Amino acid sequence: MSKSAIYPVLLSGGAGSRLWPLSREAFPKQLLALNGPKTLLQQAAGRTNDATRFGPLTVIANVEHRFVIAEQLRALKVENAKIVLESEGRNTAFAAAVAALLTSRSDPDALILVMPADHIIGDTTAFLKAVEAGAEAARSGRLVLFGVQPTEAATGYGYIKRGEAYRDFAGVSGVAQFVEKPSQSLADQYLASNDYAWNSGIFLLHCATFLAELQTFAPDVLNAASTAVGDAVEDMDFLRLSPEALASSPSISIDHAVMEKTALACVVAAEFPWTDVGSWSALWSLGDKDETGNVLVGEAFALESSNSYLRSEGPAIAAYGVEDLIIVATPDAVLVTPKKHDQHVKSLVDLLRNEEISSATQTPRMYRPWGFYESIQNGDRFQVKRITVNPGGKLSLQKHFHRAEHWVVVNGTALVTRDGEEILLRENESIFLPLGCVHRLANPGKVPLNLIEVQSGPYLGEDDIVRIEDIYARV
Repeated sequence: MSKSAIYPVLLSGGAGSRLWPLSREAFPKQLLALNGPKTLLQQAAGRTNDATRFGPLTVIANVEHRFVIAEQLRALKVENAKIVLESEGRNTAFAAAVAALLTSRSDPDALILVMPADHIIGDTTAFLKAVEAGAEAARSGRLVLFGVQPTEAATGYGYIKRGEAYRDFAGVSGVAQFVEKPSQSLADQYLASNDYAWNSGIFLLHCATFLAELQTFAPDVLNAASTAVGDAVEDMDFLRLSPEALASSPSISIDHAVMEKTALACVVAAEFPWTDVGSWSALWSLGDKDETGNVLVGEAFALESSNSYLRSEGPAIAAYGVEDLIIVATPDAVLVTPKKHDQHVKSLVDLLRNEEISSATQTPRMYRPWGFYESIQNGDRFQVKRITVNPGGKLSLQKHFHRAEHWVVVNGTALVTRDGEEILLRENESIFLPLGCVHRLANPGKVPLNLIEVQSGPYLGEDDIVRIEDIYARV
């Protein structure tokens, strides 16, 4: 790579609770395919998956999502990506500092293109053109933001007031003012004035310049990031940041930590369709509508209804005589809210979390490095699960103190270890694993292995697993 190469950085730490019940803490919106066959993270990674334009990708992610992210990047054929793990989120300034420190190790003159992993950009060509427009300004020592031309008087976005246009860099202006999410009257004024842009949350930063400004305006963030990187440990294909150092950092955004204080901020006019998918209304706006303005996804049906968003990821849903509603169903939860109140879905999630309702944060399908499992039914002293093991996947060698298990292969091939004996099972074959036996499940085949697991015993919690050996370093 030449000097001042651009290295993409995806920030994948958000929970996306305003898109509950589809997006949850255990499986947030960036990991979902909300507007097509690819997930938001895959779409974001794909925009910069070009070795002639960009250096290798870095993803800053929650440790709980690491295997799903790795699998999604593998499916996209993204090469040499570095996945950096946070034990908890500390906002964007810390994540950007970590990315700048890691990137500058191998390329001291590098630029980093910092992007949220959960935004939708409708025109990749226009996006790349905007990045090129900002690159020269960034190489000159400016800290570049991307401002999107507003299409409505939205109150859910931050705004940037553009300053004087730069003579040396086409399409680049100074920053006159940052505004947090404005009132409706202010948003109306901003839209009418044509002087304001939506703050996209995308940054193009010269590493050395950004780190120097951090040292001036947010030294606590930089010190914590430096220690977190210095004490980081390699874990398989991941880099785990020091949890202690991470916890010592203030939780603050790039905007508040640096951009609103520095004299080096500038804004590029971004002429691409953009949304941060921060609400169900945003997905309604993007969706294909019927003749009365309804967006219907999955087994969703509407009569005498208009301008509503109906989505089912589980049971069929039907609505009659409604308008301007959001109705979303998953296998374990249903949301109903007027579109005008969908920014308050997070308050509902907080309520459910306080009531210790598991569906507030967890999903029925739980992803693991070897595949996933989901509960089909549970009752007094029994639970039925579906388990899918990827080709080559292998569960840990383990035992349980409180439950026995019965496995039935639906399709694929299972290699079962039971108290030292290896047994090969094929479709419609089964095996019993008595309480206390040491066992392991593996898929030696080239197609996914699907089986039904029936658990029985006085306690069926996931913490009744004693791992003896694990290829994913979870012992």
